[in-house]
Amino acid sequence: MRLDTRFTFDTLVVGGGNRLAAAAARAVAEQPGSAYNPLFVYGTTGLGKTHLMGAIAQLAMQLQPGIELEYLSLEEFMGQMHAAISAGELETFTRRYEAVGMLLLDDVQFIAGRRETQGELLRLFERMQMQGSQIVLTSDRPPSELDDVDDRLVSRLSGGLIVDVTAPDFETRVAILRTLCRERKLAFRDGMLEELARFEFNNVRELQGALNRLAAHQAIGLADVAPRPSRQAQRPVNEFESFLSEVASAVQEHVESWRTRLRERIAYWSGEGYRTGVLQRALDLQKEPDLDGLLATYTAAVEHLKRLEKAASGADERLGADPVFRDPERLGEAEDLVERALSGQTPPAAPNASFQREGFDVGPSNQLAAHAADEVVAAPGATYNPLLIHGPSGVGKTHLLHAIGNALALGAGDGEATRAVGCVHAQKFMDGLIAAIQNGTVERWRTRYAGVSALLIDDVQFVAGKERTQEEFFALFNTLVSEGRQVVLTSDRPPGEIPDLEARLRSRFEGGLVVAIQPPDRTLRERLFTRYLEHAGRPAPPELVHTLAEQPVQSVREIIGVVNRLGAVADASNAPLTPQLARAELGMPTPLAGVPAVQRSRGTRDASFLDVEKVIWEWPAVADRLIEEYR
Repeated sequence: MRLDTRFTFDTLVVGGGNRLAAAAARAVAEQPGSAYNPLFVYGTTGLGKTHLMGAIAQLAMQLQPGIELEYLSLEEFMGQMHAAISAGELETFTRRYEAVGMLLLDDVQFIAGRRETQGELLRLFERMQMQGSQIVLTSDRPPSELDDVDDRLVSRLSGGLIVDVTAPDFETRVAILRTLCRERKLAFRDGMLEELARFEFNNVRELQGALNRLAAHQAIGLADVAPRPSRQAQRPVNEFESFLSEVASAVQEHVESWRTRLRERIAYWSGEGYRTGVLQRALDLQKEPDLDGLLATYTAAVEHLKRLEKAASGADERLGADPVFRDPERLGEAEDLVERALSGQTPPAAPNASFQREGFDVGPSNQLAAHAADEVVAAPGATYNPLLIHGPSGVGKTHLLHAIGNALALGAGDGEATRAVGCVHAQKFMDGLIAAIQNGTVERWRTRYAGVSALLIDDVQFVAGKERTQEEFFALFNTLVSEGRQVVLTSDRPPGEIPDLEARLRSRFEGGLVVAIQPPDRTLRERLFTRYLEHAGRPAPPELVHTLAEQPVQSVREIIGVVNRLGAVADASNAPLTPQLARAELGMPTPLAGVPAVQRSRGTRDASFLDVEKVIWEWPAVADRLIEEYR
């Protein structure tokens, strides 16, 4: 989508209906990837969502001139994706968007029912967030109300900050009308705009349409208006500047047509994601170079890079995103990288370094899984092999998986070499196998995975029903386990509940240790709220933490979303984040006066049973508990 230069924060009228969204949008533009990621803005049509998107994009480019930014509608995104699929260039399409620093997608409600697009978006969002890229989305409804959308994608969309924009109130409508009149040099009788604003328009576009009708009546003398400004005053302010710009462009094109042509090619190749340093330097030449020869040489180098990138992706799909394939001046480095990939010297993807064990908070709902992870790191391949961790989306399975991988990769000390740890999503594992089958390089694919010291597969339930993938994974699994190399898996359910999973794989998964991670219990919720409040630079007093932890949540992402939302509300209202503010924003009931905080959501039960989520952990006699359960 083309950016409209009118859509800036300076021209945005902020009122009660969009104050929180505007504050969050500015924070995202000023610190992409670190404030609220993703930022999800929803509201009915005509309320200024597109204005907010344009303002974010323009401020972000102004503050970070080198940022790679993509702004488009979901329909445009799907059109590009389908074209890439038709051309057999889906990986190139995906890598292009993975390289951007900020992605703005408008009207994501149209994702409903489009499973293929949902899968690509989910994978793209995961990779972008891991590398700190900012994602901003708009919709006509919140994520939880999007129909026929994968729960994992809904969870991902809900993990940042969700804000709504509502119809402007009276004061905001007056401010919008006055702003529009100032921009268009319109003047009306005192009180006319206030009278117009008393009508409760559903959106800003209806308000603007009403002003247009009033202006039309004024033009033919049907409105009681102030003296009309002169024709010179009615002329748009930038009309003369636009005329001069067009004249200057024409002169430049006539006098220095070669530079114009070169700039066009620079803009084209830059838009394709390639470095254009050699062409940029040619612009500084005093005399016209051999432009045809220069452009032909550059184009040939780009085409060679495309062939090398395709070859590298066939050997190792991760290499396709390497920046060396985007710079014609690094052609030699690209050739060396491809040669190493074709010789099988590139291992599978390593774990994400941002997920460390010390950053994984432990409570009753996940302490068994954390203990098992520590045991695996202490004695890889000996204690629990394989280790399978299962649980619903967003409870920390991926974090713990990568944390295990990072700890294993460090080696055991005492001079032991760093281990080669492969950590991939099951979908990537399958995609790599499919590409190897297509390219006739299955043996090289097997060699890459068979050479790891430890293999970690995320969301292993996706291999179910894929006959060839299960066959290859079965052989690889046997090789690794028989040689004492560690295998760790995650799934959204235990092995016995994964449909279409071969019995031989199910029995091997269950032959190690199968351990669950449940949604955060109250103890863990308090720790997580404390962590993420402090991470956001906000105080975490016990009273606030106790209040936030009262209501159960299903995932860590929900906790992050709550912290982000409350922080944005506090910033927008210029007020501290207090338990009272949290209760009001989250719709929580007001506690009874005089009841201690720890009892507010539990009544006045016996003190030894204040926390029902801890009862089983504090039971004094396990045998008595078992008798009670099975009596």
